[in-house]
Parts: sequence; structure tokens; C-alpha cells
Amino acid sequence: MSNFFDLFLQNSITFFAIMDPIGVSALVLSLVSANITKQEMNKVAYKATLTIIIAFIVVLITGDFVLKLFGIDQHSIKVMGGVVLFLTALQMVNSKTKKQTKEEEKEAKEQEDLSVIPIGIPITFGPGLFTTIIIFKQEAHTVTDISALVVAFLVNALIIYLAFKYSFYIKKYMGVTGQNIITKLMGLIVGAIAVQFVVSGLVNLSKAYLGA
Repeated sequence: MSNFFDLFLQNSITFFAIMDPIGVSALVLSLVSANITKQEMNKVAYKATLTIIIAFIVVLITGDFVLKLFGIDQHSIKVMGGVVLFLTALQMVNSKTKKQTKEEEKEAKEQEDLSVIPIGIPITFGPGLFTTIIIFKQEAHTVTDISALVVAFLVNALIIYLAFKYSFYIKKYMGVTGQNIITKLMGLIVGAIAVQFVVSGLVNLSKAYLGA
């Protein structure tokens, strides 16, 4: 039970930092119509959350197959995943309030369902989260490990749903500056996780190829 809780806590913090529900909620508000109602926002939150849960299940099930299909070593994906996460962290740390161009606004309005694309994928469920799930799945060797991974993601999916649903209130009480500060702090955590992934992957690769 202690092992489950430790893994759950570790995975939850990692997912929370990468998904950044507080910061992403501000971006979601910039994408949807300024006249959107609370009921419509609830639907966006629900569909976006359902989208990332489905994406998680697909990656969790097919991740091993993809690695075997292309003959990719798990430690190589860990190094590459760390690099992707590091780039994501830099983007989060250097983030500023996004202002849409007229072309982006026009394109957003033409989207039939923004809650799936781009809000669900790739804004919430991006490459950083994709590689992290594959890495965690590779490190999961028991039912307890898998259970901790699944529960941690579902808890964060619930947090994402609540953040999107109440994004109006988050923006009202925290303001854009507050949301940007949270995003930058999450970026630092993601950067630290990225470094751990890269170092761990490189150490294991050196042992494998150098016979250390």
C-alpha cells in the first residue's frame, strides 16, 4: 500500500506539472468565444477531459507495441522524452499571455469542436505528456505500478475538468499574472523532471553499450 501511495504521489505531481491545469485554463478561455455560457463551458470541459482520458488509454495500451515495432530502447525514449519535457519546460517558464492573431481567431471560430482539437489535443495532451506516459508505463512492472499510474492520471483529468469548468472564476480571482506565475513554477518542476529522465536514460544506456 505504501508503494502504491508513493508511486501515485510521484506520478500525480508529474502529471499535474506537465498538464498545468491553472495555466491551460487561461489559454482555453482565449480560444473559446467571449460570449460562451457556463453551460457551454461545462460541455467544453467534459469533452476535453474525455478526449485526454481516451488518449491516455490508447497510449497506455499501444505504447509498448510502438517501441517494439520500431525497435526503440526504453532508455532511449527516456532520454528523448526528457529532451521533449525540457523544451516544454522552457516554453512554460518563458510563457506570456498569448494573443491570437486575426488568422488564428478566424481558424478557431471555424473549428467545429475546439474541446477535442486543439484544447484536448495537443494543448492539454501534448508530446511531453505522451512521452511521460510511455516512460512511466515502461517503468511499471506490477499491477500496483499500473494502478498508481492510472489513478494518478484520472485524478489529474478530474482536476483538468474542474479547472476548465471554473476557468471564469480562476481568471477572475487569480488574474492573468497569477496564472502566468503558476505556469512558470510548473515549468521549473517539469524542467527538473526532464533532467532526471535524461540523466537516468543516459546512465542506463552507457551501462548497456559500454558494458559498465
